[in-house]
Amino acid sequence: MSGQSNGGGTHRPRAAAIIGPYGSGKSTLFEALMLAGGASLKRGDPRSRRMGTELRLGHCSFLGDSWSLLDCPGSVEFAFETAAALSAVDIAVVVVEPVAGKAMLAAPLLKQLDDRGIPHIVFINKIDTLEGRVQGVLDALQGHSRVPLVLRQVPIRDGAKITGYVDVVSERAYRYRKGQESELIALPGEVLAREQEVRGTLLERLADHNDALLEKLIEEVAPSTQEIYAQLRADLAADAVVEVLLGNAETDNGIQRLWKALRHDTPSAEETAQARGVAPGSEPVAQVVRSIHAGHAGKLSIARIWRGTLKDGVSLGGTRLGGIFRYTGGEAAKVGQAEAGEVVALGRLDGVHTGATVSTGQVAALAFPAAPPPVYALAIATGDRGDDVKLSGALQKLGEEDPALRITQDADLAQTVLHGQGEMHLNAAIDRLAKAYGLRVTTAPPKVAYRETIRRTVHQHGRLKRQTGGHGQFADIKIDIAPRDRGAGFLFVDKIVGGVVPRNYIPAVGEAAEEATRKGPLGHPVVDVSVTLVDGSYHAVDSSDMAFKSATRAAMAEGLAAAEPLLLEPFDQVTVRVPSEFTSRAQRLLTGRRGQILGYAEAEGTPGWDDVEALVPQAELHDFIIELRSQTLGLGSYWRIFDHLAESRVAAR
Repeated sequence: MSGQSNGGGTHRPRAAAIIGPYGSGKSTLFEALMLAGGASLKRGDPRSRRMGTELRLGHCSFLGDSWSLLDCPGSVEFAFETAAALSAVDIAVVVVEPVAGKAMLAAPLLKQLDDRGIPHIVFINKIDTLEGRVQGVLDALQGHSRVPLVLRQVPIRDGAKITGYVDVVSERAYRYRKGQESELIALPGEVLAREQEVRGTLLERLADHNDALLEKLIEEVAPSTQEIYAQLRADLAADAVVEVLLGNAETDNGIQRLWKALRHDTPSAEETAQARGVAPGSEPVAQVVRSIHAGHAGKLSIARIWRGTLKDGVSLGGTRLGGIFRYTGGEAAKVGQAEAGEVVALGRLDGVHTGATVSTGQVAALAFPAAPPPVYALAIATGDRGDDVKLSGALQKLGEEDPALRITQDADLAQTVLHGQGEMHLNAAIDRLAKAYGLRVTTAPPKVAYRETIRRTVHQHGRLKRQTGGHGQFADIKIDIAPRDRGAGFLFVDKIVGGVVPRNYIPAVGEAAEEATRKGPLGHPVVDVSVTLVDGSYHAVDSSDMAFKSATRAAMAEGLAAAEPLLLEPFDQVTVRVPSEFTSRAQRLLTGRRGQILGYAEAEGTPGWDDVEALVPQAELHDFIIELRSQTLGLGSYWRIFDHLAESRVAAR
């Protein structure tokens, strides 16, 4: 293939991320680019395509330049993997479908790229299925991008069928050929007017950042092709413009043109490193963007080499490197060293976490995206208690591999909870537990941390008198059990006078009273009560700490049951973020789950999106993200924080 290096080795290593909404064809584009770059990857190879749930790394070369390509998951549930991958590249290719109505699906990706200032190209895939004008798709995408989008190509039609394109910079026309490079043809007269219009728009955008070019346009002097290429590259590197290309990855249409745009317009690894704040120097610097526990192969750390030459066997952060691997055909191939600009897998960096910056010397940590807050959870358990220790170790490794997973142990509710970004995200983790660690777990919705309290004050008498020969047991107490304000907690008050209960026994009464609140008459911990010791008696021989504790526990059990117990359920303050056209739908979803709407407003820094605030019972939030996404084209998200306990209007689940 023409994209392969013609001998002489490769140079200028760079990295690109292939990203896009689920179903856009980004994995097909990844494979097409790899094949055009001389890789031996097989299209549709199940070993290399894992249902879009894992980051995929590939290595190839194009016209002598070596490239690391990262195929990022398309599902929103694996968005953190995409965010992490974007920390390791010089450019991103955003793959979208040629349907204006689906442009919104790319909105979160375009916003992230804008916010992080990452240079990117938009590739409108499946261009042969375009209905209407490509400008309609561009206009719809522009509504979600702060950076101007500019067409590089104008489609050529034969009736309703798109048969090729015109490059508006070189002003050359090409005819698509399935599985081959496009064929150079004469520029059709019927597209000349449209080509000039699109070219004029491109030049106007570029002139916004180049006074000399602006002056030429005003004086109607045609800039040279070299001037246009140079300004386009500068603007793309500065994330001041986004070029839009057309094609069909399935038939290899537009692949060579995309490769050439990447080769000419992608910033160098040195430019990206400087933008990331990597100081000049000779010692190698790398950053881990993903960790993989690969069974017998040990731990692999996918890392970007930002500076220097990294050689196998060196010590990174106190850990000896155990191998460097590239992926030229879907399988790991060991190499002796890696150069600045490459993304490679590093072996056996135990103790080095995802996001860590490593070097052979001292180096400042590079920025890395934070894992998003969890929106879905499952309680998990092994069928055999003997596997619990094994499960704990496996979960720790899963958490190292994917920081978007969170594991919590709730001793009060006796459950291990796996938190993540959705049903598919957690199912992938559970599947990995089974396949990689031989652990099959059962799942259930997490238990809700209900509490209980009391409505009224009661005066309770507790008495223990037991004689079994020798020393007996005796304790006598009188306590007042009273409700407190919500959130006030437990309070023990000593009002004993005259020594009717000796001072040395009073702490035992307080301890037993508090212990008794761990499980109330409704089966849940009791909160916001006070216990006041007001009277009692003792025996000089038979009284003891144990006796007073027993008497107190009996008094508390009877008193709490008589004090009109009531169930409390936790409420969270929830913020739902959706495109503004879905705001009313989000409000209905919240009120349908017993939520109290507090208000809504435009999301800060995100025009066209709203934040809806509400108070919602935790019991209603288990599968809320599933319904929210189904009602908002998968774009809705939310975060929450505990707010208060309130009387439950429904029975505890």
